[in-house]
Amino acid sequence: MTRSVQELMETFDRLPDDAKREATAEILRRIRKYDFDPFSDDTLILAAEELFLGLESREGDDGHP
Repeated sequence: MTRSVQELMETFDRLPDDAKREATAEILRRIRKYDFDPFSDDTLILAAEELFLGLESREGDDGHP
């Protein structure tokens, strides 16, 4: 990850939840204009694993099974 992307992500992480949702929606609207190569299966699998591990961790923090 480049330094500029890392800084962007660190700034994003500090935003309140409402601002995170707003920023995410705007990025998704803007990304439709670009023609990117499809993600590899490995990239998608890693992203899914991180997402599910994060959700599992949050469930544990909330006391839910």
